[in-house]
Amino acid sequence: MENTASVVIPCFNGAAYIAQAVDSALAQTWEEKEIIVVNDGSTDSSSEVLSRYGDRIKVIHQANAGLPAARNSGIRAASGGFLAFLDADDYWAPEFLEKSIDALNATGADISYCGWQNIGLPGPRGKPYVPVEIETLPNKLEVLVTNTQWPVHAAVIKRNILDTVGGFDERWRCCEDFAFWLKTATRSKLVRVPEVLAYYRHHPAQMTKNRALQAVSHWRIQQEFLAKNSAIVRSLGLRRVREISEGELLKRGYECYWARELKAAREIFRIVMRRRYGRWRDWKYMLPCLLPESVHRGLISLLD
Repeated sequence: MENTASVVIPCFNGAAYIAQAVDSALAQTWEEKEIIVVNDGSTDSSSEVLSRYGDRIKVIHQANAGLPAARNSGIRAASGGFLAFLDADDYWAPEFLEKSIDALNATGADISYCGWQNIGLPGPRGKPYVPVEIETLPNKLEVLVTNTQWPVHAAVIKRNILDTVGGFDERWRCCEDFAFWLKTATRSKLVRVPEVLAYYRHHPAQMTKNRALQAVSHWRIQQEFLAKNSAIVRSLGLRRVREISEGELLKRGYECYWARELKAAREIFRIVMRRRYGRWRDWKYMLPCLLPESVHRGLISLLD
């Protein structure tokens, strides 16, 4: 089934949104496709919603094991030559698979990615966005190691590439998609589809709202990847590696600090300090994290 696109949709208590995700997968103009939904121990009405689709989709029921494990269950059940991952609360334009796979076939690339739009975010963050053509950048590796340049559902990967590197790392509670694209995209040819074809829904229940967990997990995944890829470290140089790892972690700490999410900022700043990173003006914001949190909050209240 070389031309088949296998769509893997993990679902944990996604009854409010799963129908739109499945409908958008079924509505894809790429005819050769299979839709695999992994019901990861849902306790809401997700099973009932999924049962309405009959044999149009394949549903795997399992005890709750987490997002990366659910995706891996879907990968093991997939038979297609192309893999795409759609979370239960996101959705696609009808041409997503067709245009993504056409781009792969036309260029011989291993991974295609497209533009997306954040749904539920106000202002500029909710505007449609098309990323740059990464493959042509002289600093491709640096860009990919810094951060994922697309959400997990805005890309299609060839099965043979995925089989070479393995699926999602089940150790990570979040940012597992960053770990996945690090080990796949950094060794693959990429092609961009310069259109907005994926839609990323933001809502209060998302794990990505835990900013400290997300920032620290992202940094730890970077550290592990760089430790296993010394050639990349040598090519970037230690100073630049520090800027895109500890430097990016520091930025996320500041984002939490200025949003007055002090608990998250303190956790992040403490890691940055242990790594002995930052200029003196950064340390004047970080050092109070060594104080009891109540004292730290009191100092900030005085400044405010």
